[in-house]
Amino acid sequence: MEAYLLDWLTLIARWAHIVVGIAWIGASFYFIWLDNHLEPARDPAFAGELYAIHGGGFYRAQKYGLAPGELPQTLHWFKWEAYWTWITGFALLVLVYYVNPALYLIDPAVMKLSPGAAIGIGLGGLVVGLVIYEGLCRSPLGKNDAALSVALLVLLAATAWGLTQVFSGRGAFLHFGAILGTIMAGNVAHVIIPGQRELVRAKQQGREPDPKYGIQGKQRSVHNTYFTLPVIFTMISGHHAMTFGGRWNWLVLVAMALAGALVRLWFVQRHKGNAPAWTLALGVIVLAAVVVMLAPVQRIAFQSVKFDEIRPVIDARCVSCHAEKPSLSGLAEAPKGVKLDTPERIEAQRVTIRQQTVLSRAMPPGNLTGMTDEERTLLDRWTR
Repeated sequence: MEAYLLDWLTLIARWAHIVVGIAWIGASFYFIWLDNHLEPARDPAFAGELYAIHGGGFYRAQKYGLAPGELPQTLHWFKWEAYWTWITGFALLVLVYYVNPALYLIDPAVMKLSPGAAIGIGLGGLVVGLVIYEGLCRSPLGKNDAALSVALLVLLAATAWGLTQVFSGRGAFLHFGAILGTIMAGNVAHVIIPGQRELVRAKQQGREPDPKYGIQGKQRSVHNTYFTLPVIFTMISGHHAMTFGGRWNWLVLVAMALAGALVRLWFVQRHKGNAPAWTLALGVIVLAAVVVMLAPVQRIAFQSVKFDEIRPVIDARCVSCHAEKPSLSGLAEAPKGVKLDTPERIEAQRVTIRQQTVLSRAMPPGNLTGMTDEERTLLDRWTR
């Protein structure tokens, strides 16, 4: 019953996370687009304006250089989308990875960790990542966008490497995304919204608003838009073991994050009407390089193996999770609906078994059931 309720909690949290995430990312993308499409306004009080048509009506958007001469009675804020995306994402992290860390987070072949230690390292990574990022942005380096970008790339590459030396591949990728997501939500909570509050307060007190708050908020908004595609990649990578299951998974993570940021950079520049082709081309080249790097290597053909020889391996190493009624604690249903408890179901999953147990070695997760190299070789011979 507990596993069944946990499944429902996870489903509801994931549903909510996707919904509020769409709201946040959609608003973020829209305002980046809006800023980059503003045209010169006739009224000098405005930094720019544009006309748009949507939903059967015309809209006119105008942006002030700093603030209007008089504050409107109703002022709309965009913050809860970000806060709830982080809250629901953290809830998912707890429900999927921290409630049952042995299944998805810990891999003894990478590092032998107790559940408490693994959870502590995961939580600590979120805090430390945010603190270091804030330190870099608030340091003199933060005034030079190019230098700051290089420093952040080095920091994130080191983070990716470090996480893959501690957690399972799936756990490392997810925590990399969680660190970026925490930074993004922190940008809203610690810089963007406080800066906007100061602008409002200055107008209420009759003071001239300090332009630094707008500059800082714009910088963090730009960071958030470049982090978005890498974060989404880490969210969906858990469904594709070839990305996180290999020896060089940290390099795959860095490359995919870089490719996502480059593609997003091209779109941002395209909004401005000056999109250098090299940004998109480089992003695609990096992505293509990852695809080639992860391609299965064709090995010398083995003598074929009969089904009866691999059935005991499947029963001993896989069926505790992948059965009509899983026996592993914490599972109410077979992950992804993959069941290997009958000959017909095993035969139907032949290609998946090869991908998950032989090529990526992602299964069993954290090698929880102790599959040996000899058994993987046997499955390799059978699946050819």
